[in-house]
Amino acid sequence: MDDKKKPGGGQGGPDWFPFNFNNNRFALIFVASLIVFFALIFLFDTGNSDMELPYSTFFRYLTDGQIDTVTILDYNEIQGTLRGGEYGTNRSFITRIPYPDEELMPLLRDNGVIVRGGRKSPSPFMIILQSLPWLIGFFLIWFMFRQVQGGGNKAFSFGKSRAKQYLENDSKITFNDVAGQHEAKYELQEVVDFLKNPQKFTKIGARIPTGVLLVGMPGTGKTLLAKACAGEAGVPFFHMSGSDFVEMFVGVGASRVRDLFEQGRRNAPCILFIDELDAVGRTRGAGYGGGHDEREQTLNQMLVEMDGFDTKDGVIILAATNRPDVLDPALLRPGRFDRQVVVDMPDIKERESILNIHSRKVPLSEDVDINRIARATPGSSGADLANLVNEAALFAARENSSAVNMKHFEEARDKLLLGVARRSRVISPEDKLMTAYHEAGHALLHYYLENADPLHKVTVIPHGQALGLAMSLPEKETYSRNRNWLLDRIKITMGGYVAEKLIYNQTTTGTKNDIEQATKIARRMVCEWGMSDSLGFVTFGGEEEPIFLGKEIARHQDYSEKTAEKIDGEIHDILRSCLDSVTKLLSEHKDQLTRLAEHLVAKESLDDKEIRQLLGFPDDNSKQTSFLEPPGKV
Repeated sequence: MDDKKKPGGGQGGPDWFPFNFNNNRFALIFVASLIVFFALIFLFDTGNSDMELPYSTFFRYLTDGQIDTVTILDYNEIQGTLRGGEYGTNRSFITRIPYPDEELMPLLRDNGVIVRGGRKSPSPFMIILQSLPWLIGFFLIWFMFRQVQGGGNKAFSFGKSRAKQYLENDSKITFNDVAGQHEAKYELQEVVDFLKNPQKFTKIGARIPTGVLLVGMPGTGKTLLAKACAGEAGVPFFHMSGSDFVEMFVGVGASRVRDLFEQGRRNAPCILFIDELDAVGRTRGAGYGGGHDEREQTLNQMLVEMDGFDTKDGVIILAATNRPDVLDPALLRPGRFDRQVVVDMPDIKERESILNIHSRKVPLSEDVDINRIARATPGSSGADLANLVNEAALFAARENSSAVNMKHFEEARDKLLLGVARRSRVISPEDKLMTAYHEAGHALLHYYLENADPLHKVTVIPHGQALGLAMSLPEKETYSRNRNWLLDRIKITMGGYVAEKLIYNQTTTGTKNDIEQATKIARRMVCEWGMSDSLGFVTFGGEEEPIFLGKEIARHQDYSEKTAEKIDGEIHDILRSCLDSVTKLLSEHKDQLTRLAEHLVAKESLDDKEIRQLLGFPDDNSKQTSFLEPPGKV
């Protein structure tokens, strides 16, 4: 039978026994010592060989003058010796006093008996009985200690590092498992080469960076790159989160930093990876706790350890953060984290590679086009794409399908981008029609605005908190936007507001988010991007704020009231111009607006191809707006 399936999990004892003798050597030695101790007691305790006399016989011997010496024990037992006579030599005896006898002491004196006093020695059974509570208490305390020590609390080792160690055989992730990120992998390849062959660098006088900081948005694969680096180098890998250093007890964080770096020295060559470094590495003096703040003490200890860390020890420190702007400058100086590796969002080719990796174990239907899915998911991180594949597989499993097809990927992407469809929500026909006009106003503008992204889908099925959605997809990867695109984007956000005004001569609360988006874009055009003709090339309103305070609390104004009035005027001019343009467009095509809204009420969801057929728009082969159709078919 396999050890793992024996009672007690193959740990050397039954399930009900609380101790693991295989792993707890101290417990085994202690219990064995106790067994040997009590065995010796019973072995050498041969019992009492004294002759036991009845009290009446003792009295007769006493009056006959045959008692030599007596020892009275605890007032109820007598041990003594007999004089020579019929017994030949002195012989020991024992007798018990059955009642208080006042004549005993005078009679002993009269017969010249030597009298002593004493206490009876406890029996081995009494020794065990009296020691048993202490032994039980010791085992309970020891067991509680082991339980707490073995759990996640580690209550008796506050200053010990909580780093999880992955040995060479544990880390099987390599750079081949990381899709894209060629520049980041190139930078980390030097770290791998140094750990494998440090003489290559030291003989020419080169110094490998002590620390490498991985910077990127959440989900881009920073932790995966660190594990792949350890897997390529074939060295132990210690993983610890920045929040694991800081505790409620002062000095614990600094102690854990010392312990982590000491572990690194003992296991060199190795990689120490600190995830979410901003949790412990924020700029000092930003809070109000003073110089004795626990977080700052931890950071100070980390700075000291890194500054005295010699790269010849073969220990590399990797760290990851998505907030490099809040890190203390001392962490980023040469000699500490002197190399920053940017882990960016994947482009279309990298997204395709990521999808191929995550879909290896998923049976795919023949109609699945990974390249089309990659084009339809701009701005998605590696974690988002992994979740997309998983959600598509879940949709396929719900339908008892043997393979995942494009429809499942479509449903999964809509769920992730738009939210869960709430088809069970009861909406009155009047509200549904009003929502249809609102979304039709957004959708229709995509076909009349030159710089708008192609429309993908419009729906009046509630998703999340929204009653309806109009979704567009960019034609290509874009890393910057021009003024015309921003103006068209403002106009699209106004489509629902203008449509409600045209049809019902009033608007609803559903325009709240649209107004916020339009105002935000217009304000940034004026204050940040210099897209105002009258104000020109200047920025207004700094982004600096105390790190531990919210932006609302720290908001400040670094311009005059007169300039503020000009800014407000420019923002209103942009919004007013866009609103007039949208009102004119939708008024001229009011019949198409009505037809689109009525079909939305009937079918609930329409894609780009269906809208083009409905309204008579020509096919636009240059815009890939459909997720399900092959290229060139819309």
